[in-house]
Amino acid sequence: MPGGVSSPVRAFKAVGGTPLFIKEAEGCHVADVDGNKYIDYVGSYGPMIVGHANERVVAALSKAIGRGTSYGAPTEGEVQLAGMITSALPSVEMVRFVNSGTEATMSALRLARAITGRDLIIKCIGCYHGHADGLLVQAGSGALTLGTPSSPGVPASAAANTIVAPYNDLAAAKQIFEQYAGKIAAFIVEPVAGNMGLVVPAPGYLQGLRELCDAHKSMLIFDEVMTGFRVAWGGAQVKYHITPDITCLGKVIGGGLPVGAYAGPAKYMEQVSPSGPVYQAGTLSGNPLAMAGGIATLEILKEPGTYETLEERSDALARGLTEKAKAHNVPVAVNRVGSMLGLYFVKSESQQVTNFAEATASDTDAFKIFFHAMLDRGVYLAPSAYEAWFVSLAHTDEAIEETIQAADEAFALVAGAGKV
Repeated sequence: MPGGVSSPVRAFKAVGGTPLFIKEAEGCHVADVDGNKYIDYVGSYGPMIVGHANERVVAALSKAIGRGTSYGAPTEGEVQLAGMITSALPSVEMVRFVNSGTEATMSALRLARAITGRDLIIKCIGCYHGHADGLLVQAGSGALTLGTPSSPGVPASAAANTIVAPYNDLAAAKQIFEQYAGKIAAFIVEPVAGNMGLVVPAPGYLQGLRELCDAHKSMLIFDEVMTGFRVAWGGAQVKYHITPDITCLGKVIGGGLPVGAYAGPAKYMEQVSPSGPVYQAGTLSGNPLAMAGGIATLEILKEPGTYETLEERSDALARGLTEKAKAHNVPVAVNRVGSMLGLYFVKSESQQVTNFAEATASDTDAFKIFFHAMLDRGVYLAPSAYEAWFVSLAHTDEAIEETIQAADEAFALVAGAGKV
């Protein structure tokens, strides 16, 4: 396998060392093949919101697998999960399931271009929307971590239809819309940016994008592959009261199995084949195992008090990290939305991280020290300064406190290395 892995950021190239090879997981813990156990804040990069090997999810999957793994035909599970999604997202009346977030965003853009009759799209610098050609332009996540914000093999003609704008900069977005008036098909954005660490939308930013898209008859696409059912029941659009034209989903809606979806009002989604002329297909789309995992996960999340619990524990973690860093005079910026958070090593306590430029100005050498110190103390973080942390319902108060105590020692090592 290239680099010994199936996805770039897993390789530890950004932090040094050898990646963990995971053998099993349960609750908020993962265990590697060498028998080491860790509190896990990777959570498969978001979907494990109810914890690993949750007994209700496992039971649903066990029942489903006994009926076969794939049919290439419609199933009741697809209808049930689509119904749960449409009931949770006011902007959504129809859902098309796919197999990954990349498929979801790629298909959503094709639909937006078909509806508007335009070719150009706008994306934000540092936001990652999968590895489709036209979206690998100043991307975040693994591409950012490895220092390759675009990729060889992407035709210039594909990249030429993508315009980039700084995240959280409404004036820049407005200028682009005016410069390319009548040519913009869509603005695609992570409503909460989770691929340059964790960057919170500035007050009025998302609403401003909605207004710009309306004024220019362009489509607003929310990439909620990470945030959907993660930051709130229904996702960021519900939390921030913004109505996108098309929503992309993934991760949580499959309960840890490969899944993606794009969704929106019937007037748009009926343009998708076979109802309409916009073609998209997939043999494993709506796979019965992914549907079963997603249904079981959303049933748990819908129960009273789940998001309150996630909020309390995530807040405790964020506050604990901030306090321990301050105790060692290590300036950090801790951003959090719901059960997602980002930790940046910055130059001063007052410094905030609100965009790509500020995120990439953070001290990645300090993060390397912190990462390995946490790993040595039984806490597993994503091996990149530009990935979010994910808290689950399985993270107990004791696990949170153990993490904070490990961070206390890790920050001491950062300070001792002169990284202050």
